[in-house]
Amino acid sequence: MDDLARHNRQRWNGLAAAGVQYSRPWLDLNETNARERVDPNGLLGELRGKRVLCLAAGGGQQSAAFGLLGADVTVFDLSDEMLARDEAAARHYGLAVRTIQGDARDLSLLAGNDFDVVWQAHSLSFIPEIDRLYDSVVRVLRPGGVYHLSSCNPLAYGADERWTGTGYMLREGYVEGAEAVCGDGCWDIVDGQGRAKRVAGPREFRHTLTATMNGLIGRGFVFLDVHEEPLGRPEAEPGSWDHFCSIAPPWLVIWAVLRVDLLKTLRQGSKS
Repeated sequence: MDDLARHNRQRWNGLAAAGVQYSRPWLDLNETNARERVDPNGLLGELRGKRVLCLAAGGGQQSAAFGLLGADVTVFDLSDEMLARDEAAARHYGLAVRTIQGDARDLSLLAGNDFDVVWQAHSLSFIPEIDRLYDSVVRVLRPGGVYHLSSCNPLAYGADERWTGTGYMLREGYVEGAEAVCGDGCWDIVDGQGRAKRVAGPREFRHTLTATMNGLIGRGFVFLDVHEEPLGRPEAEPGSWDHFCSIAPPWLVIWAVLRVDLLKTLRQGSKS
């Protein structure tokens, strides 16, 4: 691990210990709500026997859902504390889930063309080198495999969540790969018992819409679905999270299928 990976591992271990919502295993799953949580639009089809990589998705959530749907699940995450949650969830349901600690920028521990689905949790902003990540995903994903990616909405990432009386201000430059300074660097957490805490967060990096989308297109991904979430409520109190989200939805979700064959055909056609 380099300095960034060691720092973010420590920070995510701290967030998990504090009970951040992403570290709370889903222990109320059945096949119906498991599908709703990891495949709400029904894009993955039959998962029984499919090989699924939960990338930077520790916490005992998606891994348990995919396991209950019959998938062969591997979880690859930087934080050993988060991976411990996946192991606990697997024991709860009697599932066999493989956990591997590592940096998403380097998937060399995994075999090439080995997964039917790569389900990456909301983690793109913790990775500075978007090209390095995408190359790693392409290497481990089988042709025709599906890639799910959740990231910060780059058009909203620099927005200040504080209401000015007339709107929300943009506060940071729109620069690909630039380290983002989010408030004072702490996350405000309400744990599973309803207790509020402030915990130091990981280092984060901005990725523009151009880099996020064209990086996938240039590697042969075809988009199945792209949407922002959550959409919030415009009638909510100005300055509240619901109102902010109605102005600047903070997250972007991408579903894409790897079709390098189509990319090669298009490139050959452009040369003829």
